[in-house]
Formats: sequence, structure tokens, C-alpha cells
Amino acid sequence: MKNNYFLLILAGLLSMAATAQMDPATVTIMTTEVTDDVYMLEGRGGNIMIVVSEDKTLMVDSQFAPLSDKIKQTIDSISSNDITYLVNTHHHGDHTGGNENFNSEETTVVAQKNVLERLKSEDKATGYLPELTLDEQIKLKMPNDPNIMVVHVHNAHTDGDSFVYFVDKNVVHMGDVFFKDKYPYIDLNSGGSINGYIAAQQLILKTINEDTHIIPGHGKLATVQDLKNSINMLKDLRDAISLAMSRDQTKEEILANATITKRYDELNYGDGFVNSERIKQTIYNSLKNPNTDK
Repeated sequence: MKNNYFLLILAGLLSMAATAQMDPATVTIMTTEVTDDVYMLEGRGGNIMIVVSEDKTLMVDSQFAPLSDKIKQTIDSISSNDITYLVNTHHHGDHTGGNENFNSEETTVVAQKNVLERLKSEDKATGYLPELTLDEQIKLKMPNDPNIMVVHVHNAHTDGDSFVYFVDKNVVHMGDVFFKDKYPYIDLNSGGSINGYIAAQQLILKTINEDTHIIPGHGKLATVQDLKNSINMLKDLRDAISLAMSRDQTKEEILANATITKRYDELNYGDGFVNSERIKQTIYNSLKNPNTDK
């Protein structure tokens, strides 16, 4: 319990430090056109999706607040429309930090209900908070885009994750339920779990099709094959650690066993936010204390 509390405090301090030390002048907002009227914006933090539809624009995630002016300039170069919906894929600050800066009178902030509760517990200002919440699923509509699905996935990266699927455009934003070609950060202290994470990826894989464009929470624009690779990697690591645990190997022995992640370390999966030791520790802790697994 003390260790989990320490990790929670440390994560919060690191997030605040990253924001405080950020110099917006050093950050470039990169734009990738995914398909007609759909764009992925990369800066610092989670990837943003922008979808333009006649006189309305939908935005998914808002990155850190210090970057809002640069992000607005980039969006203005794409569309002059007001932002009708700002959808948050979960509550973390690198995806919600700019909420208040984008939340105008024309904008509705949308998120799963647990996101609202977690942001309220952080004493966020009203303009920062979701105004339209979903439990399991909600359908949004915009001109020429009547089939926009926002779907909750349980106890994956957190307890409030949603993916956003534009059915007609065949583009999905997965939030932090997908880190392309990297070990994912699974926030156990916010209700995340390894089994829920894998189940969420499998659900999304069943929902989309082979031609779907995938915007990950972090990383470059992805394909369905990239998602399949992620599922296989996580299942391999989970099964290897589960087997070691069934053989009464200690946590220290498992963390010291480099062969568990060797195949994926060689593919540079551990070069991101989460290294090989941390993903093994996360999976071990999640399997050892599966109270959040569904």
C-alpha cells in the first residue's frame, strides 16, 4: 500500500514538473492528414484528433495547457469552425490540460463519467470538466458525420478510458489504450489493469476493420497490424509473468529476468516512457492484485 501511494505521488509530481518546465517555444505541433477532413496533431503529450464537418469541428484530447495557443493556431490553419465537441479519452493531464482553454460557449466537453469524478477530485475549474458524460457508450452527430461512437472500455489504462470511432471515415482514436510500438503506461492507481488493457484492445480490434486508421494516445499514426502486434506483445508478457508467478518466482526474480522482455526490447519497445523493468513490474502488480480486473 505504501509503495502504491508513493508511486501515485511520484506520478503526480512528475506530471506537474513536466508541465512547469515546458517551454512552448521548443514544441512544434505536427499535423498529419489521416483522411479527408481528419487530422492528427502531435506536440507534447497525448495525440489530438481534429475532424472538420461543414460548420463544426470535433476535437479529441487537448494536451497540456501551455501549448493551447500553438494548438489553436494549428487548428485555425485547418478550419475556421468553432469546436462543437471536445472529447477526452481519459483524465490524465497530457490529454485534458488544455480543456479550459478550448471550452467556449459553443463547445461541449465529453468524457466517461469516471473522468468527471477524477477531475473533480483534483479540484479542477468548471471550464475544465466534462459537461456531457457517458456510462458505456454515446453517439455523437455532426453534419456529414452521423455515426460517431464514443465507447467506454473497462479498467484498461485507467477506469475512465473511451475510444472515439468515426465509423463513416473509418478512423479511431484509442487514447492511451494504445502506445504504438512501445510498452504502455497502465495506471493501476487509477483503476487500470493488464487484463483490462488487453481486453480493451481486443474489443477495439473487433469493432474496427482492416482498413481503419488508428490514432494512438502516443506514437505515430498506426495500422490494424500495429494494434495486433501490441495485443500479441502484451499477451506474451502477461502469460510469461503469470507462468513465473505460478512457479513461485518472487517479484525480484521476475524483474531481474531479462528474457521475459528480450524479444520486444530488441524492437525498442522499452525506449519510451515505460522501460522493460517497469512494464514487468506493472504486469506483476496487476496480476498480484487483480481487484480492478473485469
